[in-house]
Amino acid sequence: MYKGFTDHVQTLTDIHTVSFECCSRREPNLTILHGCVADDFTGAVDLAGNFAARGLNAVVITEPDAALHELPGDTEAVIIALKTRTAPPDAAVRQSVDAFRRLSEAGARQLYFKYCSTFDSTEQGNIGPVIDAMLAELDLTTTIVVPSFPGNGRTVRDGQLSVWGELLEHSSMRHHPLTPMTESDVRLLLSRQAQTPVGFIDLATVRDGAEALSAALEGASTPSAVVIDAVTDADLTTIAAASAELRFVTGGSGLALGIPVPERRAAEAPRLAALAGHRVILCGSASKRTQEQVQAAKKAGFLSLQVDPRAGTEQTVSIVRWAREYWAERPDVPVLVYATGSPDDLATDDASAHADAADRIERTLAEAAVALIDAGAVEVISAGGETSGRIVTELGISSLKLGQPICPGVSWARATTADSHVINLALKSGNFGSTEFFVEAWDELA
Repeated sequence: MYKGFTDHVQTLTDIHTVSFECCSRREPNLTILHGCVADDFTGAVDLAGNFAARGLNAVVITEPDAALHELPGDTEAVIIALKTRTAPPDAAVRQSVDAFRRLSEAGARQLYFKYCSTFDSTEQGNIGPVIDAMLAELDLTTTIVVPSFPGNGRTVRDGQLSVWGELLEHSSMRHHPLTPMTESDVRLLLSRQAQTPVGFIDLATVRDGAEALSAALEGASTPSAVVIDAVTDADLTTIAAASAELRFVTGGSGLALGIPVPERRAAEAPRLAALAGHRVILCGSASKRTQEQVQAAKKAGFLSLQVDPRAGTEQTVSIVRWAREYWAERPDVPVLVYATGSPDDLATDDASAHADAADRIERTLAEAAVALIDAGAVEVISAGGETSGRIVTELGISSLKLGQPICPGVSWARATTADSHVINLALKSGNFGSTEFFVEAWDELA
């Protein structure tokens, strides 16, 4: 039934460094075990970090046309970062299928579609259409759907997705301005988007072990996209073992935490040193957790400025002037530029208005990032997947060198901009990190 790779993943060799940085030498012996497409930039870095935690050498590609054959020869996981989470289905399918084709042509043995662990996608969303398209593209009948990421509180039990023990529909994601999640049942969420029938395997079957789960997958009605319960990392390990020979899998980044570990664990990623210069936090996320992080940063004494969602990039000049004046007095204290500080900032229920405002905010923060780095900022935190994608693109960053983790799903990285500025950069999904993330993340830099 399954068209997949046959080499057992436990034969991976030891990797002593973890790098997101592409090199220029060609390696004819390149063996990509996992070829991944992530629907946003923060998710791509999140996934790469989880592969690294399992001892694999992972590379994030931020330029769609990057030459995959020029990757380091010891690359085992490649993640192509797209900005398609809120894109129309046709556009998301086109970009995703093209990226997967490139990974397949480069020899990737298993293809992995990474989406958000809170399944951020409305009935008009694109997760289902991408799954449909990839099953057709690869002439497959079955894939798995595993959004769980227990380390960040995302679990699926009885097909119901919860966030820190609260059903998704009752969580703050219900009020997300772009992808409001009003349903917790992953099976229903997916069936409203996908033409592929949706199957289900419960936790009891997962707990029976990889062999039982593999048999259940073999016996699933076809075609089907099979939602699988998982509430612990051990469950993810079982799922990864049972699906090791599937050609195409889908899930959040948590699924990567279940893959077998090389016989000798990789050394820790090299710790990045703090850079001499200013620090800035750019927040486009409207999530409840980011709002809490904004308030905590204010209480810690960070000077903050809220962008006007009704205005455009003309705000950039005033943002930079404001930051320069502040840095002249307190050069070592981070400045915070944010879009949403409380639920009151999301008063309208007009989805179109939210989308227009989000686009203006992203463009403003991206242009501000360029200008603030020109003004001396060398360490940057970006909050929000869409915002981070726009910022990385605007800065002309083509590669990221992974540094130390800050929290589950977020790591520091070293990057060089198109203007040759070297910076430390952290890309944070909106709902990730503790309340004190903006205050404490800097302490992780050596």
